[in-house]
Amino acid sequence: MFVFSSSQTRSNVSSLFFNTRRLVRGRDIVRTLASLGGVAFCALSHAANPGQPVVARVEMRFATEDEVVDVISKGDLLTVVEDRGEDYVIVTHEGTRGAVDKVNAVELAEATDIYTDLIKENPDGGRYYTLRASAWWALGKQDEAMQDFNTAIEKGYEEAHAYSSRGLFYAAQGDHEAAIKDYDKALELDPEDVTPIINRAAVHMGQSKFQAAIDDYTAALKVRKDNAGLLRQRAIAFKAAGKLDKAVEDFDRIVDNNPEDVAAVMGRGYIRFQQREYAAAASDFSAAIELNEKDPVAWNNRGYNRYQLGKAASALKDYDQAIKLAPNYALAHQNRAWLLGTSEDESLRDAEEAVKAAEKACEINAYGNIGDLSALAAAHAAQGKFKDAVGWQEKVVEVAPADVKTFAEKMLARYRNKQLYVADPLAAEKAEREEAEAEAKAAADEQNQAAIKEAAKKLEAEERSKAKATGAELLDE
Repeated sequence: MFVFSSSQTRSNVSSLFFNTRRLVRGRDIVRTLASLGGVAFCALSHAANPGQPVVARVEMRFATEDEVVDVISKGDLLTVVEDRGEDYVIVTHEGTRGAVDKVNAVELAEATDIYTDLIKENPDGGRYYTLRASAWWALGKQDEAMQDFNTAIEKGYEEAHAYSSRGLFYAAQGDHEAAIKDYDKALELDPEDVTPIINRAAVHMGQSKFQAAIDDYTAALKVRKDNAGLLRQRAIAFKAAGKLDKAVEDFDRIVDNNPEDVAAVMGRGYIRFQQREYAAAASDFSAAIELNEKDPVAWNNRGYNRYQLGKAASALKDYDQAIKLAPNYALAHQNRAWLLGTSEDESLRDAEEAVKAAEKACEINAYGNIGDLSALAAAHAAQGKFKDAVGWQEKVVEVAPADVKTFAEKMLARYRNKQLYVADPLAAEKAEREEAEAEAKAAADEQNQAAIKEAAKKLEAEERSKAKATGAELLDE
């Protein structure tokens, strides 16, 4: 790794020697050279995070004892790898790794003045307009950013990255067609660059054009074979398109290449849940827990799939662990409420605890989540407090979207009839109707039998009376 310096750090050269044996290029010791700049700058008021870009304020050089190896120009974008207090470890656009004093770099949002100076020095150079556009965007000044990009292209800056970057800004503004047009132009200028293809795929996803997104990700994967990020994005596109088996295949490829990719394991588990493959989904979430036992989502998701498998006791333990890791995890509280309030296992059912769990979920979500409210209504019904159940279920019906309103109304009717929650009200209604019909038939049969017996007794009495009147004897049967 190399240490970059400008003139204001020249007096500290002796303190900047350090060992880089574990870092890059086999050079153990490097030293700083003074840059061409001679102006001192104030240190940054706050630091950039790793992965963020910073901008060179002055020209900087680095060298071995014998030669200048590379030069950073004023205005160059540098990617921060590490914040070491007084300096940044950075990577240049060319991939060179080194250290720069913080006084020699600013965050992108603070760089507009630097690029304005460079534009004044190079009024016909479109590149600096594109860089200033990025700085404007970092400041949240979208109009200024788009104006600079347009100016750069109007000045004849026909570089693929200019169109690709402007496309990103169009996409962020919701102008999908303009974004795609710019991505297409970028690909025309540089067919080997897959970045515009990937960005175009993201726009297609935003337009719900899932097959078009799949096609773009597939094209990009021909260049970046087995790239985990692209496979993950294509899996999401497959899922959105309803092609769940294809999504699983992409996650399989990621996991086969890297069994410790917990995001891929989790993603596959969720799709398997959607496929109602609860055992496979639970297995994936178990694997995710082994990779990261501190992830409350993995615990909650495994619990839910275990519950679907009829393993309510194990599910409850998983929900409890999720809540232990994340006490304000509303969904885990909600799932716990449903289990305690509606479980078929009477040994686990606890209506009072179900109400507490549902109330906690509601509090966390400020009583704005329909699932929390539904769980609270069901828990009150389990307590036998149907008046409270009706009150909360009425709120559910008020906010229920069209696709669940019918179900919500059926639950409200049940609570008004002092009936408990059921997951399938139609099946419950059918079963209850059949039970009522069977009871009615049994009652009718009983009444018929009683009527027949009564009629027989009456007939017998009439015959006896008639026989007595005629002097005949009625033989006993």
